[in-house]
Amino acid sequence: MKGRDILLALLVVSVWGFNFVVIKIGLQELPPILFAALRFALAAFPAILFLKRPRTSMKLVVLFGLFMFALQFGLLFAGMHLGIPAGLASLVLQVHVFITIALAVAFLGETASPAQIAGATLATAGLGLVAFNLTGSTTLTGLGLVVLAACSWAIANLFTKRIGTVDLLSLVAWGSLVAPLPLLLLSAFVEGLDVYRQVYETVSWRGLFALFYIVYPTTLLGFSVWSGLLARYPAATVAPFTLLVPIVGMLSAALVLGEPLEPWKLGAAALVVSGLCVNLFSWPSSARLRRTGG
Repeated sequence: MKGRDILLALLVVSVWGFNFVVIKIGLQELPPILFAALRFALAAFPAILFLKRPRTSMKLVVLFGLFMFALQFGLLFAGMHLGIPAGLASLVLQVHVFITIALAVAFLGETASPAQIAGATLATAGLGLVAFNLTGSTTLTGLGLVVLAACSWAIANLFTKRIGTVDLLSLVAWGSLVAPLPLLLLSAFVEGLDVYRQVYETVSWRGLFALFYIVYPTTLLGFSVWSGLLARYPAATVAPFTLLVPIVGMLSAALVLGEPLEPWKLGAAALVVSGLCVNLFSWPSSARLRRTGG
């Protein structure tokens, strides 16, 4: 890769890793489900006015939007609201890779390689280390919701595979269009209609900054740059950069939010990231291309 493109890839994964810190800041002022709904409403409009609809079945786009955006981020934001620290959330969410493999084996007839099984075992051990050390505000319910968010991401990956090769930014924008309505309905039911007035009256520049960050740098700019990198290089070349997302997430959470980096957190991170490395670097290039692109 050219030096400029390496810097762009590092910029994107840094933005995505720091995103978990920003979510935590936003959740101090915005209820989680409404926060997620606003994110995707702003990610869809006005972007869909300038981006053509993805060249695939709208049914698949709807299913992609429901699982990749509405369910995944509704669950993630709720889990973080219930006490999962930003750094841990960025780490736990990465187990979607191994859940995807399990679903592909169960429903698509694919075969898991020994390296994939070894990687999944390492990541599961890391997740178990997190669960074993839950204390105080880090709730088991919150962890469960983040794991369910990873499951939703994994299901979305199967739909993405069926969608095939399309413009990534277009898919993100049109998929975002699907998420606001179910999230707003769920917010009204769970969080109540009064939260709309409360948010309008009390939200500060911190909450508005958090919303701006997760919509524009994270969603639209991040995927725009990433799709450009995937267009210029094999996915097997670009994909390894995503291993830095949980590392950036944990370090930035420690620096900005003061989240302690206890030995067990570092151990869990080492296990999960090692599992991801074993999985990613053991795949043939063609398999990596299909996985990352879909």
